[in-house]
Amino acid sequence: MDYAPKPISKMTLILFPVVLTLVVGLLVPEATPLISMLMLGNLLKMSGVVDRLSKAAENEIINIATLFLGLAIGSTMSAAAFLNLDTGKIMILGLFAFVLDTVAGLLFGKLMCVISGGKINPLIGAAGISAFPMAGRLAAKTANDEDPDNFILMHAMGANTAGQLGSVIAGGILLSVVSKMLGV
Repeated sequence: MDYAPKPISKMTLILFPVVLTLVVGLLVPEATPLISMLMLGNLLKMSGVVDRLSKAAENEIINIATLFLGLAIGSTMSAAAFLNLDTGKIMILGLFAFVLDTVAGLLFGKLMCVISGGKINPLIGAAGISAFPMAGRLAAKTANDEDPDNFILMHAMGANTAGQLGSVIAGGILLSVVSKMLGV
């Protein structure tokens, strides 16, 4: 696939997280906390004003938060509550969702390839799931293994990022619908 990098202004890079947070906040308020934290990281990095805080958020803070989250969840989970049939069903449903999502992405990528006259690599569709950044990396590596001149990393990461943002928005919509159905 052809890749022609275009310069993006600093103002655009700073406004993107702000505008996206506002739009998602207005359309899907339930998704606002998650998308705003995701966009805060982008804003810290792109502003260039709080370089030390940005680096801390990328490294130490995320590692500590992950550790404490794992400890908090793990300490409240007993083996009897985790090792049961319901947990197995949820794991199987998750695996099925990933497989179905990847297959649907590949099929849509194939459709885009046919429509574009072969200009779009169908592997881009497989990168559209929200498993960031591994889905994009895997799609790019697979394409490169097949043809060493095939470099689709930027395209795959774009689709991967879109899948991640779409998942957050879809999750917010789902929360909104379910909470309204339950009257919460």
